[in-house]
Amino acid sequence: MTIRPATDADTSAILRVAERSWKHDYPDILTRETAETAALDWYTPEQIASELHKSQGQILVFNREETVVGFAHTTWNYTEREGYILRIYVDPDHRRAGIGRALLEAALSDLDEKGIDQINAMVLVANEPGNDFYEQFGFEHVDESETTIGDKSYPENRYVLERPFELAGG
Repeated sequence: MTIRPATDADTSAILRVAERSWKHDYPDILTRETAETAALDWYTPEQIASELHKSQGQILVFNREETVVGFAHTTWNYTEREGYILRIYVDPDHRRAGIGRALLEAALSDLDEKGIDQINAMVLVANEPGNDFYEQFGFEHVDESETTIGDKSYPENRYVLERPFELAGG
């Protein structure tokens, strides 16, 4: 098992994990078509390739037996010293094995090394497992805003973790 920065060769695996996660996690929140469209809109091969080459963004992948089974997508702003965990997805067949926590720890370590003081994580309000994930590790809920998926608006929670980045429980 390894965590490493994603490469262009990982684009189809990242899309597969995103699609499987959206279909599994959002059946009561999003229609199947909306979940598929959103995953394809956000994780096209071109979009993933673009994210891999951004100077202030990174996708880390978790490999199990040479297969990508999870990823963490982060961005940061040096001026504001803020980081963002845009997504942490683990293939539904590989959950409850500590992969999400390992990806979160790797993302926090990477952002810490970059001198980031505050990390924001966004989760749809209706995504109870996603909200529980950040809460169990000590992220504090600070506010709610709206995000657009497809052509519909959804409430989204923002969680914050301040330096030093030490995870609670979990």
